[in-house]
Amino acid sequence: MNFIHVADIHLGATPESERGFDINREKEIYDSFGRVISECEKKKIDLLLISGDLFHKQPLLRELKEVNYIFSKLTHTKVVLIAGNHDYIGPRSNYLNFNWCDCVSMLSSGEMDSIYFEELNTEVYGLSYLSREIFEAKYDGIIPGVEERINILLAHGGNENNIPINYKKVDEAGFDYVALGHFHKPQLIFERMAYVGSLEPLSKGEPLKHGYYYGEITKEKTGNKDGYESNLSLTFVPIACREYITKEIEVTPEMLSTQIVDLARTIISEYGCENFYQFVLVGKTDPSILLDLEDFYRLGYVTEVLNHTLPDYDFDSLYEENKDNLIGSYIRRIRESDAKGNLENKALYYGIEALLNTKER
Repeated sequence: MNFIHVADIHLGATPESERGFDINREKEIYDSFGRVISECEKKKIDLLLISGDLFHKQPLLRELKEVNYIFSKLTHTKVVLIAGNHDYIGPRSNYLNFNWCDCVSMLSSGEMDSIYFEELNTEVYGLSYLSREIFEAKYDGIIPGVEERINILLAHGGNENNIPINYKKVDEAGFDYVALGHFHKPQLIFERMAYVGSLEPLSKGEPLKHGYYYGEITKEKTGNKDGYESNLSLTFVPIACREYITKEIEVTPEMLSTQIVDLARTIISEYGCENFYQFVLVGKTDPSILLDLEDFYRLGYVTEVLNHTLPDYDFDSLYEENKDNLIGSYIRRIRESDAKGNLENKALYYGIEALLNTKER
C-alpha cells in the first residue's frame, strides 16, 4: 500500500499579501494542492492522508464544492481527512452533512473513529476538532484494533492548547504510521511518526523546503504465532512554489553600501529569485557610509533586513579629539568601569553612536 501524507494546506490563506509583492500566494497554495492531486493520479496512490487544516478557516460552502470537484478527478486514490484547529467543525460548519464524492472519507467525529479499506487491508484512525482549542490528550491511549491490518493514525496537534501528544506513548501503540499535522516545519519524530509540515511556507518562521511525504507500507505474517512484520519506507518530496531563506552577510569596514547590496543581489541570484529572503548584516562598517536598508527591499522578495553591524570607530582617536567634552568623558568612564570584553565594546559602540547622532543634530 502506498500513500501521500499532507497537512496544514491552509487553503484560503493569503501570506505576504500586505507587502504588495506581485504574487498571489492564495492561488499558489491552491496550485500546490492541485499538484499533489495530480501526483496521486499519475502515481496511482492508494491513500491521500490529510492531517488537518485543509482550510485556513472554517470553509465556505463554495470552497468545499470546489475542493470536492478537485478530489473527484481521482480515479484510484482514496482520500481520508480530519479537521484541524483552523478549520474545526463548529456548530454551523459547512463540513456538517457535506456530501463528499465517493473517494473522500472524513473522520468528522470529535472522538476517535476509523475507516477500513478492505482492498488495501488498511484501517485509518483519527478525529476532528470540534472547537478551536482542545486541551485533552486524545491520542495517548489509542491502540489499533486489528494487528494484521495496516494501521494508520491521523493526528493534529502537539502542544498544550491543541491536543498534547505523548509521542513515545503513541509510538509504542503499534501503528504502522502516524501522520501528524499542526506544526508547519517537516520533522521526523520517530521512524513511523512524522510532521509533514505545511504544503507551502506560510511565514518567515517556516524555513526549509515544504511538500509532502510519500510512503509505502507492507505487512506480512511472520513465522511466529500471531506475529506480523511491518515495513515502512518514507520519502519527503518538496513541492512548494517558494521557500523562506535567511542569509547572513559579513560586512567589513572596506565595503561601500552598494557592495553590500550587491552581495544580497548575488545571493538572490544563486538561491532563486522566486524565494523570500531575510538578510542579517553582521560585522563592522565604515562610520562614514550611509547604508539604506530600503535598497535591499527593492531587490525582490525581501521580507526583512536586520542590521547587526557596528561602526568601526577608532576610540583612541575619538578620545583624543573629544577628551574635554561629553564624548571623551563617556569613553573614559566606560574604560574605567567594570565592563570588559564584549560588554565594554557594545557599551562603547552604542553609546558613541547615540552621542554622535545627538552632536550632529
